[in-house]
Parts: sequence; structure tokens; C-alpha cells
Amino acid sequence: MSPRPTRRARLRASTVVLLVGAVLAGCVGIPTTGTVTRGDADEVREQDGVVVLAQGPQPDADPTGIVEGFLLAADAEVTGDFDVTRQFLAADERSQWDPGAGTVVASARKVEQTGDAQVTVSLSVTGKVDAEGRYLETAADALETLRYELVQDARGDWRIAHAPDVVVVNSRRFDQQFRPTTLYFLTPDHRMLVPEVRWFRDRNVPTAVVRALLAGPSPWLRHAVTTALPPDAELKPEAVLLQHGVAEVTLEPARAVQDADRGLLLAQLEHSLRSLGATKVQVRAGAAGAVLEEVAADLPAAAPEDLEILVDGQTLSLAGDTPTPRQGVGPVLGASPQGLARSADESVRVALADATTLVSVPSGGSGQRTLLEGPALAPPSVDRFSWVWTARASVPGYLAVVWTDGTTVELTADWLAGRTVRAVRVSRDGTRVAIVSAGPDGATLDVAGVVRDDEAVPVTIGAGVRAGASLTPTTSLVWVDDVTLGVLSDEEAGRTPYLVPVSGMSTPLPAVADAVGLAADRGERSVFVVTAGGDLLRHQGGTWVAVPQVTGVLDVTAATFPG
Repeated sequence: MSPRPTRRARLRASTVVLLVGAVLAGCVGIPTTGTVTRGDADEVREQDGVVVLAQGPQPDADPTGIVEGFLLAADAEVTGDFDVTRQFLAADERSQWDPGAGTVVASARKVEQTGDAQVTVSLSVTGKVDAEGRYLETAADALETLRYELVQDARGDWRIAHAPDVVVVNSRRFDQQFRPTTLYFLTPDHRMLVPEVRWFRDRNVPTAVVRALLAGPSPWLRHAVTTALPPDAELKPEAVLLQHGVAEVTLEPARAVQDADRGLLLAQLEHSLRSLGATKVQVRAGAAGAVLEEVAADLPAAAPEDLEILVDGQTLSLAGDTPTPRQGVGPVLGASPQGLARSADESVRVALADATTLVSVPSGGSGQRTLLEGPALAPPSVDRFSWVWTARASVPGYLAVVWTDGTTVELTADWLAGRTVRAVRVSRDGTRVAIVSAGPDGATLDVAGVVRDDEAVPVTIGAGVRAGASLTPTTSLVWVDDVTLGVLSDEEAGRTPYLVPVSGMSTPLPAVADAVGLAADRGERSVFVVTAGGDLLRHQGGTWVAVPQVTGVLDVTAATFPG
């Protein structure tokens, strides 16, 4: 993820007190006397320089002032216990209001009194985080209304008798106080780790991570992955101690932990806690039990690959900046070769001979064979089990998954009913599929879990989770890394490349006026754009740089990495 941008703290004197340890423009004077001392810039963090304290209800505040103060206090205490915030609530509501039920990230809000004892808050929403830390980006024009009911207490002061179970924060505050953390589950064959990003308030994050792992993956992913953590395991004591890089985790019941595949269990915990500074995880089976002595299972990540491009039907490998013909790979024969795709082990290579014909690419002495025909086929994607994924525009709501002998499996889901699949891309671990589809609500990007049988044959896809809801995705779709997609979005100024987290806020890359396609391998530095003129551009240093010696890449999907 990109580093957090620098942000200025804002002073709201009527509701918060800012205690500053550094100079804030317009709030304190600049010293003109005294000695100059040298500080350690590496130890300075923005949120350390400003402590935001919530202020309780003001005497004689009207209903609007009470709700405004409540919102600002909750924002200030988003990583605290909301003790001051609850002072705005009536006695009965103080124990009923649940700030942990969800968070709304809002870019603007309007507070107005809409009844004698009712206040309405209108929000322009950019995202939501549920109680389990799942972030859902909202549409660009998303609006939400919250209603607060008030009563007067014995002294005649207004208090909130009913408040929605949600905390409202602005984008700056969210960036400062929430931390994206990746949980790791397992592929059903235990060969790879599968990531799922959650967003936790920046307090006791290691504990939140282990609790989330014990609760299991989100519903949309649940049937596509597995876990080595016992289903009835609990964290006791209910805290993870992380000191000097060592995370201490005690799980009950001891027998269930002892009987688990401890190498896989440790692998999940170690990878999930690594981003929080844990270099080692000590797991104890029961409070009186011994620390597990096993070594975490080695589940290596896929290595970076060379980009391949299709020029006049010929497959070229781009190692560095010099394109060279791929040895042993023959040309794709057809009216308009496009949609190049391959498996990570290069045992399967496919392409579209034209927009209606999926073929195997000649290689290793094997000739070109037709695998599937149909109008307007989606560019193919090859999963790690050598199944080829595509879709036919003539069969709305269905994906076509093809084996190398032409055997075809049709997959669908309730949420795809009546929608035309325009693009499909399977994750490198084979457990998730990203789909761009078009329906009555326009073009959308969704990610779903892939459920397979014991032979790794895809049998269904699960519920879809929306990603990039603020965008209008085109047919160009790639996995930039294991938790981030790359898409081109139709914007007023033209097509713009975006990085789209499965859980998080989309981020634009510099616009390319005539962009028609994307390719990516391992992270933002390996993102490429194909232009309408056939040029290949690499994202480098925050801008796009033309790859020399590469011209004539005329197809939208003629530049590809494995997958």
C-alpha cells in the first residue's frame, strides 16, 4: 500500500481540545527566542504530535448541538472506550449503544433538526467497515441518513435516547486510526496461503487479528478456503502479548490445539502477525500447557514472472526491456489473435484466435486446437490447476471453465443472474475469481470464492463481494497482487488505471489518455498499460514510461503475466 499522506490537524474549539507537542499554524505562535536543538525525525509520527481529546456535552446545548458534539466526540474516541461520547446519551441508551457494530467513512455531513426531538444527519459516504473489519467501498454518489431521537433529562438538558450503532469518521481520521491487516487462511490442498484484508481500530490489533482468525474467513470466502485453527479454539487469556518481536498466544482447549496441524497453524499465525512487527509467534496449548515446538510450514509465494506480449500472433517474452520470441511457442493462427494467457508452470497456454474462438497456443510440438467457440468470448484466465476461465456474451450469468481437452464446466451464481460477464480473472491461489459484469445497474466488479471438488474441478462460485464500487470498470482486469486488482475505469477525462483492493478504497494511477489494457504481476511496480497505438508503458516513479523496442501491441489483452 502507498504511504499515508501528510495531513493537517483541524481545530474545532467548541467540541474538542487539541494538545499539541509541535507548532500548528494559526493555533500557537512561532518561538523567536531560545536555542535550536536537533530532533530525531524517524521517531515522529503525525498522530503522536497531536492528541485529540473529546469534550462532553455543553450546558444548554440544543438538540442539534448535542448530536454534533456526539459525532465529534465519537470521532475523537474511535480507538478508545467512548466514555466521553456516552455522556451525550440518555441513561438507558448508554449501555445499549454499540460503537463496535460498524464505522462509516464520510467525506461530508449535514446535521439538522427535523422534529421537536429528532435530529437527522445526512452523510456523503465513501466506505463502510463492519464489526469484523471488512471494508466496503461505496458508490461515488452514495448518501446515507442517520436519525437520532432525543429526550430532556430531569435538569432539562437534551440527551440522545436512540443513536444508530455506528461511528462516523472522516477519511483523514480513518487513515490515521484504522490499520489494514491481512489474515491468512489456507487453500483446500494446504499448498498456499490465502489472504483476506481486514481493517481494525489502531488499538490491540494483534489481539483483533487472532480473534478474527479464530472466527474464520468471511462468508463469501468461507467455502473456498480452509484453516488449521481448531473450530472451537478460543484465545485465553483474551489478549495477544507482543513484545520485542515475539507474539505470545494461548489457545484453549489444549487438546484441540495439540491435535491440529501445528505447522500450518503456526504458518497462519506468523504470516498474519508479521506486518504488526512479530518476527516470532509462541503458541501455548492451554494456560498450563507447553509452547508448541513445531516449525511453521513453508508455504512459498509464487515467484515473479516475465511479461509476455502478443504481436502479430507471435508470443514475445519481455525480460528487462528487450522483447525476444518465446522459444518453443508457435504463432497463434487466426483473424485477430488476442487474449494471451498461461499457467504459472507454462504447461498451458491459450489465446483467442479471434473474438469468438478460444484456442491452445502451439507449443512443445503440439499444434493449435480449438477449445471453445462462442460470440464475444471474455479474455481467458488460467488457474493453477490448468483450468481456463472465460465467458460467452450469448449466455448471460454464466462462466465457462474449460479443460485442455475441451471439456467445459458451466458455473453461475444467483448474483450473476441476468448479467453479461465481460472479464474474468482467477487469483494465483485459485480460490478467488474477479468478475466484471454488466447488468441493469451498469458495469460492476465483484470477487467471489471458487469452490472445487476433491479433484480441484470448479463446481460453483460463492456470493460476490463488490470491489471498486465508485468506478466504472472496463473489460481490462488483472490481479496486481494477492489482495489488489487493477482495472481501467471510464472517467469523464477518459480511461484511468486504478488499483482496487478487494477490501479497501480504490486509488487512481496517472491517467493514460488512450489506455486500452493492463497487465500486472507482483505489486504496483509491475503494472503495465497498453495504448491504442500499440505502445507498452510501465508504471515507474509515479508516472508511465514507454518500454523501448516494443510496438504493435494492438490488442487490449495482448500483454500478460501468468494467471
